[in-house]
Amino acid sequence: MKVILVGCGNMGFAMLKGWIESGRLAAADVAVVEPNADLRDRAAALGVATAGAAAELGDAAADIVVLAVKPQAMRAVLADWTRLGDGATMFLTVAAGTRIALYEDILGARTPVLRCMPNTPAAIGLGMMVTVGNAHVSAMQKQAAHALLSASGEVAEIADENLMDAVTAVSGSGPAYLFHFIEALTAAAKAVGLPGDIAAKLAMQTAYGAATLAARSADGPARLREQVTSPNGTTAAALGVLMGDGALEKLMTTAVIAARDRGVELGKG
Repeated sequence: MKVILVGCGNMGFAMLKGWIESGRLAAADVAVVEPNADLRDRAAALGVATAGAAAELGDAAADIVVLAVKPQAMRAVLADWTRLGDGATMFLTVAAGTRIALYEDILGARTPVLRCMPNTPAAIGLGMMVTVGNAHVSAMQKQAAHALLSASGEVAEIADENLMDAVTAVSGSGPAYLFHFIEALTAAAKAVGLPGDIAAKLAMQTAYGAATLAARSADGPARLREQVTSPNGTTAAALGVLMGDGALEKLMTTAVIAARDRGVELGKG
């Protein structure tokens, strides 16, 4: 399978590194197009061919073109790849908020297009990638794309592109919510007298350990919470604040709706 990666910033490089190190792709089967010389050199160190512009690749073919560029640059970038549109090449894009219709409009209506919303933990192989494709993506192409994406974490699929704004609000933006939770727990720890370094370590490791346990356990989060909570104990006292009148759930729902609605606005803009 031949792959062209367009854009090798943080997300593009994380994906590239995952493909090569996991053995999903051989370096000889990947070409990277990246105008920034430093980023291009970083990619070249993994053994892949690199170019500063699409024209430098000539008429090179690809099974998949992976687009890892900023949404605002997408129109200009796509104009360089129309020669591979309306054919057997699938375009896999990780640009947020850019709908499939844009790719079809520029590349051709019969172009196989697969949108993907990743998140930042993909950089350490623990990401959450969600895809949605148009009717021209074959089962084999989808399988190949998911195999590549799985080098960076878990992969899920949705059938309705309109749900991508909800996906963005939950898993795309979600790491920031967890980071802020760690910040808040650290601040609370300091408020009850713990030294700053100890407070930060307790908050970080507790969040990491609890998330890892939840991911590995056969029990769901509700059951795990119940196992920690003794009647009338310290945990119950804290949960009375967080869960009283559904406080935390209501707050999280309001936050996710705000993120989802902003995604819809950006998509129209």
